Amino acid sequence: MTLLKLSRRAALALTAAAGLAAPAMADVDFSGKTIEWVIPFSETGGSAKWANFFAPLLSEELPGNPTVVVKFMPGAGSTKGANWFQEQTEGDGTLLFGSSGSTQFPFLLDDPRVMYEYADWNAVMATGTGGVAYLNAEDGALFDGSANQLKDIPFIFGSQGATGLDLVPLLAWEMLGMNVEPVFGIKGRGDGRLMFERGEATIDYQTSSGYISGSMDLVNAGTAVPMMSWGALDENGMIVRDPTFPDLPSFKEVCEATDGCETSGPAWDAWKAFFIAGYPSQKIAFLPAGTPQDVIDTYTAAFEAVRARPDFKEIASQQVGEYPMFVGAGAQKATDEATTVSDEAKQFVLTWLKDAYGVELN
Repeated sequence: MTLLKLSRRAALALTAAAGLAAPAMADVDFSGKTIEWVIPFSETGGSAKWANFFAPLLSEELPGNPTVVVKFMPGAGSTKGANWFQEQTEGDGTLLFGSSGSTQFPFLLDDPRVMYEYADWNAVMATGTGGVAYLNAEDGALFDGSANQLKDIPFIFGSQGATGLDLVPLLAWEMLGMNVEPVFGIKGRGDGRLMFERGEATIDYQTSSGYISGSMDLVNAGTAVPMMSWGALDENGMIVRDPTFPDLPSFKEVCEATDGCETSGPAWDAWKAFFIAGYPSQKIAFLPAGTPQDVIDTYTAAFEAVRARPDFKEIASQQVGEYPMFVGAGAQKATDEATTVSDEAKQFVLTWLKDAYGVELN
């Protein structure tokens, strides 16, 4: 990252912290305009649910109450949409982009498809999320809090690709000693759920919004059995149960109960590093490079107003889960954390991808 970009970010953080942005916002008015919120996945996944949840709330808080329309640009595990956004320089505030862990992971792994640079974008809001893995009813009957009785079962999983957010479950299942065969090429996690519903897949996971809005119906109908959440981070950086799913064991708990699975060592360290990069700051809203500061400040204030709504916590928990929402400088800090992993974790994952799936990124 250049010194110029660092200086600019520092200035933005100081401005936001000092509360100096408000005067500039008076000239920003979106009356009669339409804002396009581009999501680089299909309309069936968790990112779609996330953007569709926030879009009307954002519309209410932006000056002039513009229409906020969510549009979808799936392809190449979200790198297609991210590469397109990198080329956009419209700074009038009518374009917003939603990144996810499946966008962040290829960036972290130096995927040759990546032509985008997070440092060029302007983060205005970020939220954490969780994830839940679940089994079909027959295999789920064998789950006893460990994976010991699941190790001899061949599972099929609909996957967007091993270098995206699916990296977290694929590595977790391997650490548990499970035999999970991914079918690569789906365009969103919702498509994976549809494969599961049709019986084409026997194991699946969804991020929290997708699980709440779709997969919980399968659980309630008895056709799916929840296995575990990935967990959440406490204030000490330890993996604990996900507060949105407190009755489900975390992956750490299931690993500890499973023969041969270790919660220390290189595999665990790599899994935890990518979990942290992919979930606590999993979904991020960006304005493109070249956006004027007054527009950035206007969006920051609007998302802050959304967060301050007295009913926000309740409605968010019902649709996207109970996770922190970061705004302005906090969103930028969350972005920095979500796009950084240690060299050791990165090298472990690159070696694992090559050995497990024949994927070579360098």
